[in-house]
Amino acid sequence: MTAPERVIVVWLPDWPVTALLRTQARELATSERIAPEDPIAVMHDGAVVACSPSARAEGVRRGMKKRDAQAACARLRLAAADEARDSRAFHDALVRLEELAPGAEPLRPGVAALRARGPARFYRGERPAADALLAALAQAGLADARAGVADGLFTAEQAARAAGEERIRIVAPGEAASFLAPLSVGALGDPDLALLLARLGIRTLGEFARLAPGRVDDRLGSRGARLHALAAGSDSRTVTPRVPPPELSRELDLDAPLELAEQVAFAVRQTADAFCDGLAGAGLVCTAVRILIVSDAAERSERVWQHPTSFDAASVTDRVRWQLQPSPAVAALTGGVVHVRIEPEAVDDAGAHQPALLGQGPDERAHHAMTRVQSALGHRAVLTPSPGGGRFLAEREVRVPWGDGSGPAARRDLPWPGSLPAPLPTEVFREARPAQVCAASGEPVGVDGRGFVTADPATLDRRAVSSWSGPWPIVERTWDPARARSAHRFQLALEDGSAWLAVLEDGAWWLEGRYA
Repeated sequence: MTAPERVIVVWLPDWPVTALLRTQARELATSERIAPEDPIAVMHDGAVVACSPSARAEGVRRGMKKRDAQAACARLRLAAADEARDSRAFHDALVRLEELAPGAEPLRPGVAALRARGPARFYRGERPAADALLAALAQAGLADARAGVADGLFTAEQAARAAGEERIRIVAPGEAASFLAPLSVGALGDPDLALLLARLGIRTLGEFARLAPGRVDDRLGSRGARLHALAAGSDSRTVTPRVPPPELSRELDLDAPLELAEQVAFAVRQTADAFCDGLAGAGLVCTAVRILIVSDAAERSERVWQHPTSFDAASVTDRVRWQLQPSPAVAALTGGVVHVRIEPEAVDDAGAHQPALLGQGPDERAHHAMTRVQSALGHRAVLTPSPGGGRFLAEREVRVPWGDGSGPAARRDLPWPGSLPAPLPTEVFREARPAQVCAASGEPVGVDGRGFVTADPATLDRRAVSSWSGPWPIVERTWDPARARSAHRFQLALEDGSAWLAVLEDGAWWLEGRYA
């Protein structure tokens, strides 16, 4: 067995928290941003996966449940875990490392590895090489980075985590096993194995490493044998340098602020051309683009636009124009535009988006026509119905702009207690129609406090009811008096053969739809 290679591992503690703070300026609204000095916890599946030093000072720890963390720190700021955000933010740190020592491998967001031989020869020692890497990260605002140098990736990472205030921990060649011996078996990153070993009375890596390899292989299989080798300091895996991806984003800085959307769209055309040419040179097309616009009043407008096929320069320019147009959901920028950034959010192989040999077909022609209408009249000039979620039928039909890949905000696949099950009415009224449902005595039918009808429905708008079913209650948002709703549904079949879906709400009857 060959000896493990010497490795430098750079570790950035609490990286999910750091990534949140470094990206929130361009990804979150001003009102949603978190101050760096606030206690912060990043949550996943209801548990803390990372927390800031100020949160730890108040008793918050990794693995805590949400309620326990909030009980320990009442002013704790919570954020959802986002692996994509962590990876995006870590890209800048990787670029810094590769400027000094090409050939870095990202083990995970916040942890990178490099072969030690090259940097050690250039900087005349492993410690000077680690010092240079940490100094480069400190210049990028990552002053709390740690570095570990040892035989093998696993040992080097554990050395980085054990560096403490010294910031650099070097394990001499051949000393990996003795360094790892006192560490907990939890360092292997396998909770199930750690629990099994604890039941067997094995709590440290040294105790685990002393087990016979054959016995471990028989009991735990190939994965257990691999972890047993790591515990013994025999890490056979080598550093696999990443291939730096091409820079696909493009930016435009305007010397003089531009006030009109058409002026900005005209100025950004060359940038959009360069953006699409860069993608084409890499054999890619963009199916979702992120556009960031900054005004001279420090306002930010950032949005992800999706495309049913792929973006070209003209469609990217249109999205910049549409983003600057007033929208009911987003406030328009009040200052002049000084900066535009275009970056791909999702890409695909260009070979999968080539036009057909004998023409583009009706779908492509329809999309081209709709896009031309949007270019002339605005993004919301062409709307298409999309099924969404909701308890009332009119809420389920949501109109979204043509070409938007994102669906309605209220997702259809979520549970909607009280929603109408299949079969649904064949005709749904966009605006409910007023109606009168009366008993045989002529009195309006109602529902009492226990949910029972006050009398059997006999007529609907003076037409005789042959059969009926209900009531089915709909109760939502009881915690919000301004938006709370309480209603009861009925199905009414008339003697003339028609069938209707009726709703009783606030003492008034309405027709939601009709069954064919």
